[in-house]
Amino acid sequence: MSVSPHVIHWDAVEKKYREAGDIASTWTMLGEAAGTVSAGLRRIEVTEGKRTTALHVHGAEEEIFYVLAGAGLLYQGEATCEVKAGDCIVHRPETEAHTLRGGPQGLDVLVFGTRVPVEICRLPRAGMAWAGPTVIAAPGLMNLWEKDAAIGPLEFPPPGAGPANVVSVDGVPARLSERPGYARTWRGLGRAGGATKTGLNHLTLAPGCTGAPLHCHSSEEEIFVVLDGEGVLTLGRDTFPVRRGHVVARPAGTGVAHSFRAAVAGLTYLAYGTREPADMTWYPRSKKVYFRGLGVIGRVEPLDYWDGED
Repeated sequence: MSVSPHVIHWDAVEKKYREAGDIASTWTMLGEAAGTVSAGLRRIEVTEGKRTTALHVHGAEEEIFYVLAGAGLLYQGEATCEVKAGDCIVHRPETEAHTLRGGPQGLDVLVFGTRVPVEICRLPRAGMAWAGPTVIAAPGLMNLWEKDAAIGPLEFPPPGAGPANVVSVDGVPARLSERPGYARTWRGLGRAGGATKTGLNHLTLAPGCTGAPLHCHSSEEEIFVVLDGEGVLTLGRDTFPVRRGHVVARPAGTGVAHSFRAAVAGLTYLAYGTREPADMTWYPRSKKVYFRGLGVIGRVEPLDYWDGED
């Protein structure tokens, strides 16, 4: 069986429990474990009746949440709404402060986000800001949680209608892409929720079919999370069996192409990516290159550095 540092299963990653007042959740650092570079992924399992984090809003990072299981409340601005399995929440930078609270069965979410080297994250209840890498002494994450928790439990008003940045898998129209050997339905959850810097798609492959053709990116980083079914990941010359819980990181510029193929039960997964205008996508089998910023695709021959004279 092939082994890759960029293919992991969430059951094999260490979990860390964090608690401060009415904030209590278990964190799994999936992005770090899979070797992501410019993007991150964390799984947060929220305790019943508790919050995920201190109330906060990012200054530069765009976050996309996907609810794996359970139900709960999203606190955003001065209002709340119910969230459940299959919901997607987009938090753009410099919008409204937010946090989640677990319902009777708790809440299990995936959190995708960009990694901005100098990020200012405001915590309005705590009256503080997390300044990322800094040359001066700064409180750590747990201290910030404690500052928020010291004020007392956050009062959640009765839930109302969901805002525009909360969408559900069932509520986003499915698009079908089909040709011999390739059959998939996909929903653009991130775009539907208002994401502009990143994207999150929900894809289902028909039994025995491949999703996107074998390809790799020059600038865009992708993260995949298998939600259901079984299949095979092709990564360069290697193959890997995948099932629910597998996480695949594809950093930009590796030159190693990838694709997914479903087994007899089909395959459902999330595909997260950074939207890089200068990205070029290489399809080695057809020898095509897609230039995202220009919206054009063409066929080219790979460069052989040993051709011609020195």
